[in-house]
Amino acid sequence: MADAHTPAQAPHRTRADGGAEAAQVAATGKSGALPAAAAPNAADAEVLARAQAGDHQAFAELYNLHKRRIYSLCLRMVGNVAEAEDLTQEAFLQLHRKIATFRGDSAFSTWLHRLTINVVLMQLRKKGLSLISLDEATEPNPEDGPSRSFGAPDLALTGAIDRLALERAIADLPAGYRLIFILHDVEGFEHNEIATMLDCSIGNSKSQLHKARLRLRDALRAQTRQEARP
Repeated sequence: MADAHTPAQAPHRTRADGGAEAAQVAATGKSGALPAAAAPNAADAEVLARAQAGDHQAFAELYNLHKRRIYSLCLRMVGNVAEAEDLTQEAFLQLHRKIATFRGDSAFSTWLHRLTINVVLMQLRKKGLSLISLDEATEPNPEDGPSRSFGAPDLALTGAIDRLALERAIADLPAGYRLIFILHDVEGFEHNEIATMLDCSIGNSKSQLHKARLRLRDALRAQTRQEARP
């Protein structure tokens, strides 16, 4: 299980801002190719180096640069504004303690994202939240529609998806569904990694993701129907 105090290098598919990508996945079940990460410019590298050397002003600059994305990630994972604010602060406290350990093996934003995910997961474990329902079947229910392989392309929805509607639909997912959807379809973790992180089976992770996507599609369909009414 991932150690909340030792951020590991995130998978190569990890993305810092997954809203648009999540929209595509919710609509089609397909994850688009990611552009190569941009190399940090000299100014950013200089700020990071100063922060690692203990410069408090440089750390404040890093905080201002990354706080919105870190808060957004926390909010997506826990679905609660107050909790997300507390977790954002905790993530930056952990960053302050551990920034000197960053060696540049991955992009700093990727490293910070992984640290944040570990902070959130540790907090959820401390609260004793059941991330995965123990009676959750590893196969879809009959009423979920025709059987198909988990992770296969799903073309049930097409066209543009309103980002705010998607964010609302994600926030309304049950905790276990939402967490696995965020980890897999937004942050880019594989099912074997999620199973290790959440101490569940790979099949359970796949099942939860499948059901999360079904619920999202239903919510987005309902939104579309509501908007189409005169």
